[in-house]
Amino acid sequence: MRGGMKALLYVLPAGIVYVCFTLWPAFNTLYYAFLRWDGISAGVWTGLTNFEGVFTDPQLLGSIIHSLVLVVFFAVIPIGVGLLLTGLLMGRGTRGMTAFRVIYFLPQVVPLVAVGITWRWIYADQGPVNQFLRAVGLGSVAQPWLAQSSTALVAIGLVGTWCMTGLCMMLFVSGAQKIDDSLYEAASIDGAGALRRFQSVTLPGLRGEISVAAVITTIAALASFDLVYVTTNGGPNNSTTVPGLLVYRLAFSYNSIGPAAALAIILTILILIFVTVIRRTTQERS
Repeated sequence: MRGGMKALLYVLPAGIVYVCFTLWPAFNTLYYAFLRWDGISAGVWTGLTNFEGVFTDPQLLGSIIHSLVLVVFFAVIPIGVGLLLTGLLMGRGTRGMTAFRVIYFLPQVVPLVAVGITWRWIYADQGPVNQFLRAVGLGSVAQPWLAQSSTALVAIGLVGTWCMTGLCMMLFVSGAQKIDDSLYEAASIDGAGALRRFQSVTLPGLRGEISVAAVITTIAALASFDLVYVTTNGGPNNSTTVPGLLVYRLAFSYNSIGPAAALAIILTILILIFVTVIRRTTQERS
């Protein structure tokens, strides 16, 4: 009994902080989602109207679709490229591994605001991308990539790929180094080549790391805000709007707290669904 009280006293301060700064704001957001409220005057109960608006308003629904497209660039492609780089690096031994880790992980160290400003310059009409295209005779392809509705979302997605690939590679390389060398030796004795060893030994051994990478990168894609805000601010013609940006606009620019809270709740549910599916898909079968 005394030990239980002592343990409770240890966790009580952290529990109070968690309730005040996590649970209480979450329940408040859920409550606001059922109101028509401008943040100042008294709120009016509207039931599920705000949630219905998310699925009927083309801009709100479009923002969710855009975030799903970004999942491909933030999660699917970086995981695939990270696995490819891991296979190449592990196949060549560990010499220079530290340098490769620093180079590939560097985008994770740089703040996304600075990344967005840099890539906005790179994608500009007179930026390095278009200068390179003109130099190799592809001037007809050159364009202001972030100013075109047809290319802006893909351009932002490629920035996400650049940012997340290093993180995935770091996780996979660290996991691959923990795999028992005897498994590779046994596969080699059985006549397995490099590709077969990667499929039969490396991939199963990286199941946990792949799960972690998929969760982190998917959350980054669905909750993206700063990169989009700095590069395009949702334009042109709302072709790059994402839920995080719309939540900010609705709450702080249009004083529409209810719709902003409803969109935030739906985004949270969407993230939880993705995380649950990823965890169930990648967990080891007994």
